[in-house]
Amino acid sequence: RRPPRSTLFPTRRSSDLALILLTVFMLYPLIDVFIYSFEENFNTISQTYTGVGFKNYAHVFNDSFFGQAILNTFIIVFITVPLSTFIALLISMGLNSIKPLKKIFQTIFFTPYVTNTLAVGLVFVIMFQNTDSNVGLVNSFLGLFGINPISWIDENATYIAKLFVLCFYVVWTVMPFKILILVGALQSVDKTYYSAARIDGASSFRRFRKITLPLISPTISYLVITGFIGAFKEYNNAVAIFGSDKLNDLEMNTIVGYIYSELYSTTGGYYGYAASAAIILFAIVLTITIINLDRKSTRLNSSHRYISYA
Repeated sequence: RRPPRSTLFPTRRSSDLALILLTVFMLYPLIDVFIYSFEENFNTISQTYTGVGFKNYAHVFNDSFFGQAILNTFIIVFITVPLSTFIALLISMGLNSIKPLKKIFQTIFFTPYVTNTLAVGLVFVIMFQNTDSNVGLVNSFLGLFGINPISWIDENATYIAKLFVLCFYVVWTVMPFKILILVGALQSVDKTYYSAARIDGASSFRRFRKITLPLISPTISYLVITGFIGAFKEYNNAVAIFGSDKLNDLEMNTIVGYIYSELYSTTGGYYGYAASAAIILFAIVLTITIINLDRKSTRLNSSHRYISYA
């Protein structure tokens, strides 16, 4: 029996509802923020402003805190996204090759993803702390090799040390999700390709490079693009390690953290500045996403013409 038309194609009413919801919850806030970014000296109480122009953008670009936030965000993005994806791929390949207790190992590696961010951050603080009463687990380990305790996350820590801890923590928190997705992608690869490659004498590395990598490249592209977007919105992990009130003082703030500080901190309440920074972040993320999609689509088109392990 032919199923009803409504089950085959979306109705006009459902399409209109989806368009309305998209407009209300996605487009309207974006347009509203865009308008706020040009309203100079906006007063949140009287809902008035003194003029329209680029004063908010000029303030943001000349703010040293915003410059530091951009630098931190870009470093986090271009270190943690490739590194976490590469490590997740290695671990996924190992998990995919393990036959006994595979589900248990997958659960263990996925556990950090469902753990509260602040709770994991507290563990990292304890690991990297350096006080008179406790040098932390990391410094205790380094002490076995004769290395003096290092200040990692306090006021005396160097910028490199603090950034290392933050990037390490970001990689730790995002990697479980990537492992889960990549394990599923590896398991979906048709095993007949591997059988044919073994018959022709292809090595393990050649099978990976010529079969596995091209077939899971859409999944890797998805993880890279979403990883870039997520890393540009990084904020909660920095708060978990350094707290929300010290990010600017410790030079560890991000773009999202800067937006939050302009809106809600004790010195904040500057809607125009926050909106300008938000639009700048939107433009950066949109540009990076378009570039990645264009590069990945070109690469996918060329890699899916044929599969060769020669």
